[in-house]
Amino acid sequence: MDFTTLVELLARIFDLGGLAALLIGALAALVIYLGRVIPHMGEQSLAYRNLRQGLGRAILVGLELFVAADIIRTVTIAPTFQSIGVLGLIVLVRTFLSWSLEVEINGEWPWRRARTAAAPPVAPDDL
Repeated sequence: MDFTTLVELLARIFDLGGLAALLIGALAALVIYLGRVIPHMGEQSLAYRNLRQGLGRAILVGLELFVAADIIRTVTIAPTFQSIGVLGLIVLVRTFLSWSLEVEINGEWPWRRARTAAAPPVAPDDL
């Protein structure tokens, strides 16, 4: 087995991992959603929000694995300016999607969440 074949096999494994993450994550989120909605019909909005968060997390993990496969292919097999440019565009799109999904899942920008988590609690006397 030569190097190119080995690298392509590794990239395909990452592609399959990304596909598995998407499928398993989506199915798990759907099963959890149905398990919460069917017995508790009044809690649909919370269950729906949890479904969206689960789907978003599955998509994020899948995207990360797909990008890893693209990086492996581009950098090791055919490192031309065109392939690196395409990889740059893929990473740019993935970054935009990741940020959008992160905001959708958590309801705030990542730097706001980090700032909120690092802030000390305010005592009632300080208000």
